[in-house]
Amino acid sequence: MTHDIPVIDIAPLRQGNGAEREAVASAIGRACRETGFFYITGHGVSPDTIAKLFEASHTFFTQPAAAKEAVAMSRVGQNRGYVGLGVERLDTTSLPDRKEAFNISPNQPGGQDAWPALPGWQDLMMAYFATCLDLGAALHRGFARDLGVDEDFFVDKFRHPMATLRLLRYPPAQQASTAPGAGAHTDYGNVTILAVNGVSGLQVRPRGSDWTDAPLIPGTFICNIGDCLMRWSNDVYVSTPHRVLRPAGERYSIAFFLDPDADALVEPIVTRAGEHAHYPPVTGHDYLQERLQATYGHKNQHH
Repeated sequence: MTHDIPVIDIAPLRQGNGAEREAVASAIGRACRETGFFYITGHGVSPDTIAKLFEASHTFFTQPAAAKEAVAMSRVGQNRGYVGLGVERLDTTSLPDRKEAFNISPNQPGGQDAWPALPGWQDLMMAYFATCLDLGAALHRGFARDLGVDEDFFVDKFRHPMATLRLLRYPPAQQASTAPGAGAHTDYGNVTILAVNGVSGLQVRPRGSDWTDAPLIPGTFICNIGDCLMRWSNDVYVSTPHRVLRPAGERYSIAFFLDPDADALVEPIVTRAGEHAHYPPVTGHDYLQERLQATYGHKNQHH
């Protein structure tokens, strides 16, 4: 059984007629039921914009350690700011991850984002954040249509979403280290939109299958659904484990994690006769807190 990750042109979700949108929604739905991953084209983000974002990310991570520490998550709090090498462990049975990251979460409750002192950097990132919100809204129109509810079902649950734009840098592999780039995990939220700079390493493990490479396809974003949408879909959609192998060269990626509003009610969508909800309703905030605790909790055992 092959688990090829489909490539889906989502342009019709943004400006197509009903029949075109229906076709895209069912293609997305099939991907969400089978592999939980799909590539998107027709997203409207220019290669030039992507190049600028990776250049800005590179500029941030190549700053002196002190400049990065000035905006560290340990100071900023609330899932924002710089995360150093080895701070996270996505696979709790493995070594801490060999990656550094910078999180931007303008709608997280409490506190506010810290920004590096780099000209034009904040504006560029916030413009891309807005672009990703727009793409996420289009994808959710597809999810809703496919799950048998009104196309606008998710709109009022994503007014101020707890979304995070995350810049990632994976240093080249050191022969002595067995730490993964990012350990095996599923994502917590509804959907992730990922841009990669040309160095691969992402692997996915669909149900009943072994690890398989997610190859680089220029001009696409890689999307995957997370645990929150799996819950919302009443387990119709599959949140698939994935990991990043330690790259031979330096690897950069930019991930956008789209979570619902803090007060949105995540209540399983039940549209088939005789079906029952597999989960009780929970707010977006409570669900995310529960999941974040598991990822960063390991640090508490070491202090």
